Amino acid sequence: MASPPPQHGAGPYPPYGPQQGSPYGPPAGPPQQGPYAVPQPQATPYGPGHPVVLDCRICGSVPAAPGTVRGHQGMVVLMRFLRTEGPLCRDCGLATYRRMQSDTLWQGWWGPLSLFVTPVTLLMNLGPRAAYYRLAPPTGAIMRPLDPGRPLWRRPPALLLIAAAVLLSFALPTLVVLGILAGDGDDKPTPLIVGSCVRNEGGDMSHQRLLVTDCGSPNAEYRVSKQPTEQDWCGPRDFLAMPEYSAEGTKLHCLTPLR
Repeated sequence: MASPPPQHGAGPYPPYGPQQGSPYGPPAGPPQQGPYAVPQPQATPYGPGHPVVLDCRICGSVPAAPGTVRGHQGMVVLMRFLRTEGPLCRDCGLATYRRMQSDTLWQGWWGPLSLFVTPVTLLMNLGPRAAYYRLAPPTGAIMRPLDPGRPLWRRPPALLLIAAAVLLSFALPTLVVLGILAGDGDDKPTPLIVGSCVRNEGGDMSHQRLLVTDCGSPNAEYRVSKQPTEQDWCGPRDFLAMPEYSAEGTKLHCLTPLR
């Protein structure tokens, strides 16, 4: 009678595969530590859903915010565009913003196209400035953070710009008023005096533009003979000067032709 075949695992050798307590299987218990041990993965605070904390590219401190601070230089014909990219901490970001903004305030206007580029550059820098102001004080710096220095409005370029704006706000209305007064003075004719001579630049006496002239000049055309009254009117060859040529603006003068 034939004997049954040996079952799996029977016999003097253990079945294939690592077994607990086998010299060919993994050791029981926690992993062994040693110079050749395989490093185990460690827990990291930047897991899924955890915000990544940026460090400043200048001093290495945290926290930092991304952003690009821009500057502009106008050179009459040419122009130069400047930029400093983040991330930057609060102190380095404000120092960079104030320095580039201050330089742009006095270097950015010297060119036809720069007159339009400079205001746009100044406005674009307000976004990074707000981001840097919202940051906490820098910590863990590798190098010393930049000194933000004085606020922008206390620096010489900003003070000069404010002074120029104030002067223009008062100077422009003043110049307009002076121009109006000067124009009124130029349009007002010179009052005529009896005995003086005039010439008419208007062509004929229906379009009078009388200018006082030296009586010995060949350009003199009429002599102011008198102011007419009801008892003593002008001569038959005389002309009447318009009332605006009198000092009062209401009286007439007789103009006698010289030839």
